[in-house]
Amino acid sequence: MNTTASTSGSPRPSPYVLDNAATETRVRFSALPALYDATTIRHLERIGVESGWRCWEIGAGAGSIARWLASRVGAAGSVLATDIDTRFLDTERPSNLEVRRHDIVADPLPDGTFNLIHARLLLVHLPERENVIDRMIAALKPGGWLLTEEFDSSSAPAAPERCPWESTLKSAAVFREIMVARGVDSGFGRMLPGRLRERGLQELHAEGRMLMMQGGTAGAHLMKANYTQLREAILESGKVTAAEFQQDLLRLDQPDFIAPLPIMWSVSGCRPGLKGKDAVQATT
Repeated sequence: MNTTASTSGSPRPSPYVLDNAATETRVRFSALPALYDATTIRHLERIGVESGWRCWEIGAGAGSIARWLASRVGAAGSVLATDIDTRFLDTERPSNLEVRRHDIVADPLPDGTFNLIHARLLLVHLPERENVIDRMIAALKPGGWLLTEEFDSSSAPAAPERCPWESTLKSAAVFREIMVARGVDSGFGRMLPGRLRERGLQELHAEGRMLMMQGGTAGAHLMKANYTQLREAILESGKVTAAEFQQDLLRLDQPDFIAPLPIMWSVSGCRPGLKGKDAVQATT
Protein backbone atom coordinates (compact mmCIF):
# COMPACT_ATOMS: atom_id res chain seq x y z
CA MET A 1 0.00 0.00 0.00
CA ASN A 2 1.26 3.48 -0.83
CA THR A 3 2.36 5.72 2.03
CA THR A 4 2.13 9.47 1.96
CA ALA A 5 3.84 11.92 4.28
CA SER A 6 1.56 14.17 6.30
CA THR A 7 2.19 17.83 6.99
CA SER A 8 3.95 16.70 10.16
CA GLY A 9 6.37 14.65 8.06
CA SER A 10 5.41 11.21 9.39
CA PRO A 11 4.37 8.72 6.67
CA ARG A 12 0.93 7.15 6.91
CA PRO A 13 -0.75 4.58 4.70
CA SER A 14 -3.08 6.03 2.11
CA PRO A 15 -6.66 5.46 3.33
CA TYR A 16 -8.02 5.21 -0.21
CA VAL A 17 -8.71 1.93 -1.96
CA LEU A 18 -8.14 3.68 -5.29
CA ASP A 19 -4.72 5.09 -4.44
CA ASN A 20 -3.59 8.11 -6.48
CA ALA A 21 -0.15 6.54 -6.90
CA ALA A 22 -1.59 4.01 -9.36
CA THR A 23 -1.09 4.43 -13.10
CA GLU A 24 -4.88 4.44 -13.67
CA THR A 25 -5.24 7.71 -11.75
CA ARG A 26 -4.60 9.88 -14.81
CA VAL A 27 -7.55 8.30 -16.58
CA ARG A 28 -9.75 8.77 -13.51
CA PHE A 29 -8.67 12.40 -13.07
CA SER A 30 -9.53 13.06 -16.70
CA ALA A 31 -12.94 11.36 -16.54
CA LEU A 32 -14.19 12.83 -13.25
CA PRO A 33 -14.01 16.51 -14.31
CA ALA A 34 -15.63 15.67 -17.64
CA LEU A 35 -18.51 13.96 -15.85
CA TYR A 36 -19.03 16.13 -12.77
CA ASP A 37 -17.31 19.54 -12.91
CA ALA A 38 -20.27 21.23 -14.59
CA THR A 39 -22.58 20.10 -11.79
CA THR A 40 -20.13 21.13 -9.08
CA ILE A 41 -19.69 24.57 -10.64
CA ARG A 42 -23.45 25.02 -10.92
CA HIS A 43 -23.78 24.43 -7.18
CA LEU A 44 -20.88 26.76 -6.39
CA GLU A 45 -22.52 29.48 -8.48
CA ARG A 46 -25.82 28.88 -6.69
CA ILE A 47 -24.06 29.29 -3.34
CA GLY A 48 -22.67 32.57 -4.62
CA VAL A 49 -18.88 32.21 -4.42
CA GLU A 50 -17.48 35.66 -5.16
CA SER A 51 -14.46 37.92 -5.02
CA GLY A 52 -12.62 37.95 -1.71
CA TRP A 53 -13.77 34.54 -0.46
CA ARG A 54 -11.36 32.17 1.24
CA CYS A 55 -11.98 28.62 0.01
CA TRP A 56 -10.67 25.17 0.89
CA GLU A 57 -10.80 22.34 -1.65
CA ILE A 58 -10.22 19.03 0.18
CA GLY A 59 -9.08 16.00 -1.80
CA ALA A 60 -8.38 18.31 -4.72
CA GLY A 61 -7.21 15.59 -7.12
CA ALA A 62 -5.95 17.23 -10.29
CA GLY A 63 -7.23 20.65 -9.21
CA SER A 64 -9.87 21.55 -11.79
CA ILE A 65 -12.35 22.88 -9.20
CA ALA A 66 -9.58 24.55 -7.16
CA ARG A 67 -8.51 26.46 -10.27
CA TRP A 68 -12.10 27.46 -11.02
CA LEU A 69 -12.47 28.74 -7.46
CA ALA A 70 -9.22 30.70 -7.74
CA SER A 71 -10.49 32.47 -10.85
CA ARG A 72 -13.80 33.18 -9.12
CA VAL A 73 -12.47 34.67 -5.86
CA GLY A 74 -9.85 36.76 -7.64
CA ALA A 75 -6.78 38.45 -6.22
CA ALA A 76 -8.70 39.55 -3.12
CA GLY A 77 -9.51 35.94 -2.24
CA SER A 78 -7.57 32.72 -1.81
CA VAL A 79 -7.95 28.99 -2.36
CA LEU A 80 -6.23 26.23 -0.41
CA ALA A 81 -6.12 22.90 -2.29
CA THR A 82 -5.14 19.89 -0.19
CA ASP A 83 -4.68 16.18 -0.74
CA ILE A 84 -2.67 13.40 0.84
CA ASP A 85 -0.94 13.04 -2.54
CA THR A 86 -0.38 16.33 -4.38
CA ARG A 87 1.54 15.02 -7.39
CA PHE A 88 -1.26 16.07 -9.76
CA LEU A 89 -1.47 19.53 -8.19
CA ASP A 90 2.23 20.38 -8.36
CA THR A 91 1.93 22.28 -11.64
CA GLU A 92 1.82 25.93 -12.61
CA ARG A 93 -1.02 27.68 -10.81
CA PRO A 94 -2.33 31.18 -10.03
CA SER A 95 -0.80 33.13 -7.16
CA ASN A 96 -4.00 32.93 -5.06
CA LEU A 97 -4.02 29.11 -5.12
CA GLU A 98 -1.95 27.34 -2.46
CA VAL A 99 -1.32 23.59 -2.62
CA ARG A 100 -0.61 21.73 0.59
CA ARG A 101 -0.24 18.06 1.45
CA HIS A 102 -2.74 17.39 4.22
CA ASP A 103 -4.64 14.49 5.77
CA ILE A 104 -8.11 15.71 6.76
CA VAL A 105 -8.49 12.76 9.14
CA ALA A 106 -5.42 13.32 11.32
CA ASP A 107 -3.56 16.56 10.54
CA PRO A 108 -4.37 19.83 12.35
CA LEU A 109 -6.91 22.02 10.62
CA PRO A 110 -5.46 24.94 8.61
CA ASP A 111 -5.18 28.25 10.45
CA GLY A 112 -8.22 30.49 10.17
CA THR A 113 -11.64 29.73 8.83
CA PHE A 114 -13.21 29.55 5.38
CA ASN A 115 -16.14 31.04 3.49
CA LEU A 116 -16.43 27.80 1.52
CA ILE A 117 -15.22 24.24 1.90
CA HIS A 118 -15.76 21.76 -0.93
CA ALA A 119 -15.01 18.05 -1.16
CA ARG A 120 -16.00 15.55 -3.83
CA LEU A 121 -15.77 11.77 -3.52
CA LEU A 122 -13.88 12.01 -0.24
CA LEU A 123 -16.12 10.90 2.61
CA VAL A 124 -17.23 7.57 1.14
CA HIS A 125 -13.63 6.38 1.35
CA LEU A 126 -13.03 7.34 4.98
CA PRO A 127 -14.11 5.19 7.94
CA GLU A 128 -13.74 8.40 9.99
CA ARG A 129 -16.23 10.20 7.73
CA GLU A 130 -18.47 11.43 10.56
CA ASN A 131 -15.54 13.04 12.35
CA VAL A 132 -14.33 14.55 9.09
CA ILE A 133 -17.70 16.27 8.58
CA ASP A 134 -17.33 17.78 12.06
CA ARG A 135 -13.81 18.96 11.23
CA MET A 136 -14.93 20.59 8.00
CA ILE A 137 -17.76 22.44 9.71
CA ALA A 138 -15.37 23.58 12.45
CA ALA A 139 -13.16 25.16 9.79
CA LEU A 140 -16.01 27.28 8.39
CA LYS A 141 -16.55 30.91 9.29
CA PRO A 142 -19.99 31.77 10.68
CA GLY A 143 -22.03 32.06 7.51
CA GLY A 144 -19.60 29.85 5.62
CA TRP A 145 -20.75 27.15 3.22
CA LEU A 146 -19.98 23.44 3.04
CA LEU A 147 -20.57 21.69 -0.29
CA THR A 148 -19.84 17.98 -0.26
CA GLU A 149 -20.54 15.58 -3.12
CA GLU A 150 -20.56 11.81 -2.74
CA PHE A 151 -21.62 8.71 -4.65
CA ASP A 152 -24.59 6.52 -3.81
CA SER A 153 -24.15 3.31 -5.77
CA SER A 154 -26.72 1.31 -3.81
CA SER A 155 -29.96 3.17 -4.59
CA ALA A 156 -30.17 2.65 -8.35
CA PRO A 157 -28.14 -0.29 -9.69
CA ALA A 158 -28.51 -1.53 -13.25
CA ALA A 159 -31.83 -3.35 -13.69
CA PRO A 160 -31.77 -5.40 -16.92
CA GLU A 161 -34.86 -7.30 -15.78
CA ARG A 162 -36.84 -4.05 -16.23
CA CYS A 163 -34.58 -2.22 -18.68
CA PRO A 164 -33.14 -4.89 -20.97
CA TRP A 165 -30.78 -2.40 -22.65
CA GLU A 166 -28.88 -1.91 -19.38
CA SER A 167 -25.78 -4.05 -18.91
CA THR A 168 -24.34 -5.72 -15.84
CA LEU A 169 -20.74 -6.88 -15.47
CA LYS A 170 -19.47 -9.58 -13.14
CA SER A 171 -16.35 -7.49 -12.49
CA ALA A 172 -18.50 -4.51 -11.47
CA ALA A 173 -20.35 -6.53 -8.83
CA VAL A 174 -17.12 -7.87 -7.33
CA PHE A 175 -15.54 -4.40 -7.46
CA ARG A 176 -18.39 -3.06 -5.32
CA GLU A 177 -18.00 -5.92 -2.84
CA ILE A 178 -14.28 -5.18 -2.49
CA MET A 179 -14.86 -1.48 -1.96
CA VAL A 180 -17.38 -2.14 0.81
CA ALA A 181 -15.13 -4.75 2.45
CA ARG A 182 -12.34 -2.15 2.57
CA GLY A 183 -14.42 0.46 4.35
CA VAL A 184 -16.16 2.35 1.55
CA ASP A 185 -19.75 3.35 2.37
CA SER A 186 -21.35 2.87 -1.04
CA GLY A 187 -24.60 4.59 -0.05
CA PHE A 188 -23.26 7.51 1.96
CA GLY A 189 -24.20 10.18 -0.59
CA ARG A 190 -27.87 9.74 0.24
CA MET A 191 -27.10 10.16 3.94
CA LEU A 192 -25.55 13.60 3.51
CA PRO A 193 -28.69 15.78 3.83
CA GLY A 194 -29.52 14.26 7.20
CA ARG A 195 -25.92 14.38 8.36
CA LEU A 196 -25.63 18.12 7.65
CA ARG A 197 -29.05 18.94 9.07
CA GLU A 198 -28.40 17.17 12.36
CA ARG A 199 -25.24 19.26 12.72
CA GLY A 200 -27.23 22.48 12.52
CA LEU A 201 -26.33 23.67 9.03
CA GLN A 202 -28.93 25.97 7.49
CA GLU A 203 -30.27 26.61 3.97
CA LEU A 204 -29.71 22.97 3.08
CA HIS A 205 -29.83 22.06 -0.57
CA ALA A 206 -29.57 18.47 -1.80
CA GLU A 207 -29.59 17.10 -5.32
CA GLY A 208 -29.03 13.56 -6.55
CA ARG A 209 -27.97 13.22 -10.19
CA MET A 210 -27.45 9.97 -12.07
CA LEU A 211 -25.71 9.70 -15.43
CA MET A 212 -26.02 6.81 -17.85
CA MET A 213 -22.60 5.76 -19.11
CA GLN A 214 -22.24 4.47 -22.63
CA GLY A 215 -19.42 2.40 -24.03
CA GLY A 216 -16.28 4.35 -24.88
CA THR A 217 -17.34 7.53 -23.05
CA ALA A 218 -15.88 9.23 -19.96
CA GLY A 219 -18.06 7.20 -17.61
CA ALA A 220 -16.90 3.93 -19.12
CA HIS A 221 -13.29 5.12 -19.00
CA LEU A 222 -13.75 5.89 -15.29
CA MET A 223 -15.12 2.44 -14.50
CA LYS A 224 -12.51 0.72 -16.66
CA ALA A 225 -9.72 2.49 -14.76
CA ASN A 226 -11.27 1.54 -11.41
CA TYR A 227 -11.67 -2.13 -12.30
CA THR A 228 -8.17 -2.29 -13.76
CA GLN A 229 -6.67 -0.81 -10.60
CA LEU A 230 -8.29 -3.54 -8.50
CA ARG A 231 -7.77 -6.31 -11.06
CA GLU A 232 -5.76 -8.58 -8.77
CA ALA A 233 -8.28 -8.31 -5.93
CA ILE A 234 -11.16 -8.99 -8.32
CA LEU A 235 -9.47 -12.12 -9.66
CA GLU A 236 -8.43 -13.26 -6.18
CA SER A 237 -12.11 -13.28 -5.17
CA GLY A 238 -12.57 -16.36 -7.33
CA LYS A 239 -15.84 -14.95 -8.67
CA VAL A 240 -14.40 -13.65 -11.95
CA THR A 241 -11.93 -15.43 -14.23
CA ALA A 242 -9.17 -13.59 -16.08
CA ALA A 243 -11.01 -14.19 -19.34
CA GLU A 244 -14.28 -12.83 -17.91
CA PHE A 245 -12.48 -9.79 -16.54
CA GLN A 246 -10.91 -9.03 -19.92
CA GLN A 247 -14.28 -9.46 -21.60
CA ASP A 248 -15.82 -6.97 -19.17
CA LEU A 249 -13.15 -4.40 -20.03
CA LEU A 250 -13.81 -4.91 -23.73
CA ARG A 251 -17.54 -4.57 -23.12
CA LEU A 252 -16.99 -1.09 -21.67
CA ASP A 253 -15.60 0.01 -25.05
CA GLN A 254 -18.52 -1.26 -27.11
CA PRO A 255 -20.97 1.38 -28.38
CA ASP A 256 -24.08 -0.58 -27.35
CA PHE A 257 -22.99 -0.80 -23.70
CA ILE A 258 -25.13 1.28 -21.34
CA ALA A 259 -25.42 1.23 -17.55
CA PRO A 260 -26.07 3.74 -14.77
CA LEU A 261 -23.22 5.41 -12.95
CA PRO A 262 -23.66 5.86 -9.20
CA ILE A 263 -25.92 8.70 -8.14
CA MET A 264 -23.86 11.77 -7.29
CA TRP A 265 -25.36 13.61 -4.34
CA SER A 266 -24.44 17.30 -4.10
CA VAL A 267 -25.39 18.63 -0.67
CA SER A 268 -24.68 22.08 0.74
CA GLY A 269 -25.43 23.90 3.95
CA CYS A 270 -24.48 27.12 5.69
CA ARG A 271 -23.00 27.44 9.17
CA PRO A 272 -25.23 29.83 11.15
CA GLY A 273 -24.00 33.42 11.03
CA LEU A 274 -23.22 36.14 8.51
CA LYS A 275 -23.17 35.12 4.84
CA GLY A 276 -21.62 36.29 1.60
CA LYS A 277 -20.16 39.81 1.54
CA ASP A 278 -21.12 40.39 5.17
CA ALA A 279 -19.04 37.37 6.26
CA VAL A 280 -16.07 38.53 4.19
CA GLN A 281 -16.22 42.11 5.42
CA ALA A 282 -16.58 41.05 9.05
CA THR A 283 -13.20 39.32 8.96
CA THR A 284 -11.19 41.79 6.84
